[in-house]
Amino acid sequence: MHHMRIKGEHEIYCCGARVRISEKGIKVLTEPTVVYCPLHETLYGIKKIDAEAVRKSVEKKISGYGFCCANRVFDSESVVAYGASEMIRVWLEKGLIDCAVVVCEGAGTVITTNGKLVQSIGARLTGIVKTSPIHEIIERVEAEDGVVLDKAHASIDQVEGVRRAFDQGFKRVAVSVAGFQANVISDIRKLETTAKADVSVFSVCNTCVDRAQVKHIVKADIAWASASKVLREKIGTTAVLQLGATIPVYALTEKGKRLVWAYLSEFKDKLVIFRTSRLPYQAEDRCPKLKAVR
Repeated sequence: MHHMRIKGEHEIYCCGARVRISEKGIKVLTEPTVVYCPLHETLYGIKKIDAEAVRKSVEKKISGYGFCCANRVFDSESVVAYGASEMIRVWLEKGLIDCAVVVCEGAGTVITTNGKLVQSIGARLTGIVKTSPIHEIIERVEAEDGVVLDKAHASIDQVEGVRRAFDQGFKRVAVSVAGFQANVISDIRKLETTAKADVSVFSVCNTCVDRAQVKHIVKADIAWASASKVLREKIGTTAVLQLGATIPVYALTEKGKRLVWAYLSEFKDKLVIFRTSRLPYQAEDRCPKLKAVR
């Protein structure tokens, strides 16, 4: 195992479980809320999800990709069909947005114009709650045209990241916000109005969101449903476009819809597109399955 190479201390969500990754190893702090996930099965070959399965998949990220390690892999291969980083990369390369504000373990909030870097960061990443600086990752991000918001603490602050992007003169900024920080979407919208700029907000890692967070997520341009039932019920109905049927992605605004179309125009696989009088549309048998709540 590569435990020796883990640097610092990090916390992420994986399948709804909170996981601590540190030099002491991997600790699953809470039980996963998801018992089956089609994406997880595709990526890690795991059918039934429990705490042990979560630990194994995090272990795979570490041993296979140097997640949270000095030798982290930065390869920009596309991993999921409708992933946030896959899409942001295309938009940057097509010049539809000027820069992206994303989060990377070991670096925190990162501002970049480099689509390949966005994809390298996001490929195996889920829900970072907190992280600490890993010198080698910060150096790598900077070498690939990334600006690290806070090198001393690797803090995650997407509002500050957007503000920094404005300070650097970027006008059309894309920002990803994880579900457990959804309230900052409202702060980003306020900032956008004040700065008279254009921000595309992407709501990601939404497995554990509650009704209070949905109030903020509704202000995003595009939302990834993850395994959230409340998001499908509350956000799915306001969507103008839905992508995918098992783990849907919802465009919530006309701008979000235009961005999704731009991504699809580059997409190589076959697609079915049909109109419907109501969303969300479900493919029941393949959906993520949640733990029964007592």
